[in-house]
Amino acid sequence: MSGNTFGTLFAVTNFGESHGPAIGCVIDGCPPGLALSEADIQPDLDRRRPGTSRHVTQRQEADRVEILSGVYEGHTTGTPICLLIRNTDQRSKDYSDIASTFRPGHADYAYMQKYGRRDPRGGGRSSARMTAPMVAAGAVAKKWLAARHGTRFQGCMQQLGDMEIPFEGWEHVPNNPFFAPVADVSALEAYMDALRKSGDSCGARIRVSASRVPPGLGEPLYDKLDADIAWAMMGINAVKGVEIGAGFASVTQRGSTHGDSLTPEGFASNNAGGVLGGISTGQDLEVSIAIKPTSSIITPRDTIDVQGRPTQVVTKGRHDPCVGIRATPIAEAMLALVVMEHALRQRAQNGDVSPPMAGIEASFL
Repeated sequence: MSGNTFGTLFAVTNFGESHGPAIGCVIDGCPPGLALSEADIQPDLDRRRPGTSRHVTQRQEADRVEILSGVYEGHTTGTPICLLIRNTDQRSKDYSDIASTFRPGHADYAYMQKYGRRDPRGGGRSSARMTAPMVAAGAVAKKWLAARHGTRFQGCMQQLGDMEIPFEGWEHVPNNPFFAPVADVSALEAYMDALRKSGDSCGARIRVSASRVPPGLGEPLYDKLDADIAWAMMGINAVKGVEIGAGFASVTQRGSTHGDSLTPEGFASNNAGGVLGGISTGQDLEVSIAIKPTSSIITPRDTIDVQGRPTQVVTKGRHDPCVGIRATPIAEAMLALVVMEHALRQRAQNGDVSPPMAGIEASFL
């Protein structure tokens, strides 16, 4: 009921605060026998961690993960896996001025209304720092899905503020701090430099996909795969919109073109984003998310204090002028956690089912 656990069969309980001694998660339900070490998890954390370029927060956190339980002699035991990430570069004094005021667009006011108190240091539980444990858990899910089904996850930035980013190829994504699928990111760098100088922030659009997803994942009516994907993505800090497949472009499409025709070789298109009737088809899962502008900015804004008196707030500290820059590995992780949960459900309920058309490859042509 407290909302800190994601999943049922692959349950991930997230704990900690942005400026506490550590953050982490407990994974309950990971199948035994999976070869697992910190080295399997660290690369995804390194992709997400702060301080990696001038375009993101300069908080210097190594984000080194420690496996405290659930692994013996290099393999998962089937018991809870505890992953710990220590906080080492907190600067809580940066938040002393906002302890009694509410930042517009932030969770300060809502937290105070719900709990009657809040942790102002870095946003506490509402901080994007709390996505690190989910990225760590997602890395475990990715490894199991890759070993069991050959499933792969990848993501990229599609838009930065009002700058749309053309897709040139996945090979460019690891080579720049924006996770942009283009060879030249100089225009994006100039855009961010000007934005930071102005003291403002912007949003972003992120695409994430999964390939070699087993068909048959998802449950009608209320545990549909795409519904759970949307729920998971909306759980990421600052996400304000989710699209599956063609998404809102479906509004202007005709039924004659939106429906993905089937051929003996597979589907002819993928407007459905890999899901029909809430169940995976075996095509690539295609998801896009919209991320709002960062709420913590140095531009003065009108607000009220805890007594309801009008005032202005300026948020000091080290903040991402666009939280979307580091969101790609987070979105990948959340998609992996959803697929992992449904893969375990499918194995439990329908593990002995032999589909009559199992030999037909449902691939995007």
